[in-house]
Amino acid sequence: MRTTILIAGLLIGLAILPHFLKYHQQDFLIFLTINILVVVSYRLVTLTGEWSLIHAVMMGVGAYTSALLSKNFDISFWITLPLAGVAAGTMAALLSYPLFRMTQFYFLIGSFATGEAIRLCWIQFIKPFGGTGGISAIPSPELLDIDFLEPIPYFYLVLIIVTVCVFLLYRIEKSRIGLTLHAVHWKAVLAESVGINTWNYRALAFVIGSLFVGIAGALKVHYIGTVAPKQFDIGFMVFILIWVIVGGYRTFYGAMLGAVALSVLDETLRGVDQLRPAIYGFTLILFILYLSGGLEQLPQKLRRIFWVGKQGNV
Repeated sequence: MRTTILIAGLLIGLAILPHFLKYHQQDFLIFLTINILVVVSYRLVTLTGEWSLIHAVMMGVGAYTSALLSKNFDISFWITLPLAGVAAGTMAALLSYPLFRMTQFYFLIGSFATGEAIRLCWIQFIKPFGGTGGISAIPSPELLDIDFLEPIPYFYLVLIIVTVCVFLLYRIEKSRIGLTLHAVHWKAVLAESVGINTWNYRALAFVIGSLFVGIAGALKVHYIGTVAPKQFDIGFMVFILIWVIVGGYRTFYGAMLGAVALSVLDETLRGVDQLRPAIYGFTLILFILYLSGGLEQLPQKLRRIFWVGKQGNV
């Protein structure tokens, strides 16, 4: 009950917040909300213990699918949005067989190489992908007389879709499938001994995670109006990894904390772009050394420090 009230309060606060922000801050809020869907969908993939480097490219698959269908075939955003997820999920299903023949470090490298191959296809094939310049003039959504070019209406659209997607991902994690994914990670041999096909569950997590990040990709490009290979390069993938590590990956909300904290940090560093990678790297090292469990374990750690301090004083 307390959790429900907390979530309801958070959503009401988010619904009011954009009216007190400046134009560029409203933009930031939209991207932050999309980033939450990106990082939560990536967390589902990591539940099986496999960390991939292709998640950003899967977001691009959804983004390009929605952009091409909207621009070349004049298909409504409301149809291209789910199709973007389906395309990314289908691509993940096709890649599952070669990728999940590898595990751990080899899977990491294999996923990076596959993602780069897809990204290079977007660069090499000017038709239909537009090469390095990508695709521009992607239409924004249309519904009744609402102007989705304005940040506030688009933020509400993103907030509703991301809330539904995050809720679905939460339910998946708490379902029998989610519990099995945990078992595949922590007790793979035991899970296989009771008849669980670990390959199938790793592939399933990869497909579902890709489906949701494909939707995130479509949401992003229909707001900014352009899509280009640069948006989904290894640099963005590293950001996703750091969000998860800094936030923590043992609880559902940990990765979201990381995305929010680092996205806010990123926004405050706009004037010092050249220092941004160094600051990110320094932050990552600090967390690995002193808070390896991420922000989700900060309250527990502080409680322990103060409790021990109190005991020492006594």
